[in-house]
Order: sequence, then structure tokens, then C-alpha cells
Amino acid sequence: MIDKNVIKDRGWHIPANVNIAFTTRKGGVSRAPYASLNLGLHVGDVSEDVLVNRALVQERLQLPVLPAWLNQIHSTHIVNADNRSVQDADGSYSCSRSQVCVVMTADCLPVLLCDKSGTQVAAVHAGWKGLCNGIIEAALEKFDCQNDELIAYLGPAIGPQQFEVGAEVRALFLSQHKEADPFFIKKRSAISEHLTDPHGEDKYLADLLGLAKLRLTLAGVSDIYLSDICTFNHPDYFSYRKEQITGRMASYIWLT
Repeated sequence: MIDKNVIKDRGWHIPANVNIAFTTRKGGVSRAPYASLNLGLHVGDVSEDVLVNRALVQERLQLPVLPAWLNQIHSTHIVNADNRSVQDADGSYSCSRSQVCVVMTADCLPVLLCDKSGTQVAAVHAGWKGLCNGIIEAALEKFDCQNDELIAYLGPAIGPQQFEVGAEVRALFLSQHKEADPFFIKKRSAISEHLTDPHGEDKYLADLLGLAKLRLTLAGVSDIYLSDICTFNHPDYFSYRKEQITGRMASYIWLT
């Protein structure tokens, strides 16, 4: 588990009363293929094991309340974490010290946001669809300060060496921002550079974190911290692209 103390050691600036944490797949009770700290109730794991895992994390992080879990649907919907019911959304926001914002991922990008004065926080689940459709911009609109007063923390996600997308995905991003072009690298044929690979000629390797940083920068956010962990390559993380049937990590942010 990557908690506030570890993040400080990495040189990430954390406002004094803001807490952030990213879980790994280790330290829980779930059995394979969800071994072991799976926090997702929607992936086919034993529900009782998932609830034990969630309780273990709550105890280890000393969370003030149960987190505001979401039913994530790859949307651009951001909800208020004060609503204690499970909501269809891909992000939550709070300015209360009695709430915990959380999102689940297994290759998608977790984006944690706060203001520099430590009074507002948000957690965002950014897959390529949500990112392209404006999930980050929707979250920024929830804050009642200028965007240059915000800090963004981009957690573990699939890296650019492993995140394969089609030409249509690249085209969607470029139709909005031409600056996105450097974050897509044409994938060379797996057969030979002299032969045409019918399955790879229109494929690209996409930099999900780079695209998110671009969107944040264009919106006026300059304080952005990026994880260097690829969930596909690192054995301590769940990866949907690699495993298909697997668990979910969680990324938390809350005020104290």
C-alpha cells in the first residue's frame, strides 16, 4: 500500500490536512484470481472476502468513515461524496472532513485532486473513454477555486509500452487537441517491418498518464505528480488487460 508517508518520500507535495493512498494487490484475503487485496465487489470475487479487504484497508489507513464507493460506468459523472448511497459515477468530490473519496482501477488511471489550501478533494476514475470525454474537466468544475490553485496526483496505471489502442481512439483525442499527437506511437508489425500485419497496422501505443497531464495542463493545473508504476508490468498490481479476470485496487483521498 502506498500511503501519505511513502508519497512524501517521493517528493510529492501534500497539503498538511490532505491524505492520499493507493493500494496494491497485496495484504488481503481474496483467493486467486483475485489474490489478495481485491476491493471490487463487481468482478466475481466472494463478496464476504471483498468486505473484509475493505475493512482491512479502512483500519490500516485509519479512515474516519466508510469511503464513498461508486458504481463506475466509464462516464464523466462526478458526484458529491456526502451522498452515502452507491451512485453511478466515475468520480466523487468533497469539502467535508467526514468523507472519503475513492475510485477503483486495474489499468485505468486514478486521478486524485485537491486545492493547495487543503479544503477540497476529489477522486477520479479515468479510462481512455472518460478521459477523452472530459472526466477530468468535469471534476475540476466542482472546485470553487481557480485551476492553478489545484494539485493533481496521477496514480499507478497501464504504461505507454503496454496500452494498445486503435486508430479511432487516437483520432478522437486529436480531434479535440492536436497537442495529443506525441502521446500516440504507431505500433510496428509484430511479424516483420517488411510485411503487413493485418491486426497491427492501425494500432497505437497510448500514454494514458501523458494524455491526462496534457488535459490538466491545458485546463490550467500546473502542480501535477505522476506515478512511475505500470500496472501491466508490475506484479504487485491488478491488470485487466493482462489478466482479464482479476481484482481492483483503490485510490483514496480525504481531509483531516
